[in-house]
Amino acid sequence: MSMTSDMLRGNTETIILAHLLEKDSYGYQINKDILTKTNNLYELKEATLYSAFRRLEQEGKIKSYWGNEDSSARRRYYAITEIGKLAYEKQKEEWKLTKSIIDKLIK
Repeated sequence: MSMTSDMLRGNTETIILAHLLEKDSYGYQINKDILTKTNNLYELKEATLYSAFRRLEQEGKIKSYWGNEDSSARRRYYAITEIGKLAYEKQKEEWKLTKSIIDKLIK
């Protein structure tokens, strides 16, 4: 059974922030890790991912920097900021409340 993206669409930024809490990363790796964590059930479209990066960076929740790979093209890495950590905690609590309401409504 595959996951419909509509079910997770409002949580894209929270998913990215959660990933960046673990380590700084770049777009392709984040998407690859999401696929691995979900057993290939969920993948962010590239446009969705990079739109979320732009929004998060404009809001001060993440910052970006260029990596210094020696053997390949340079990658833009993303790191979570203190503002992003606070936003993640708030969004996680909102998710818990939403999940509890849905669980009660659809048993």
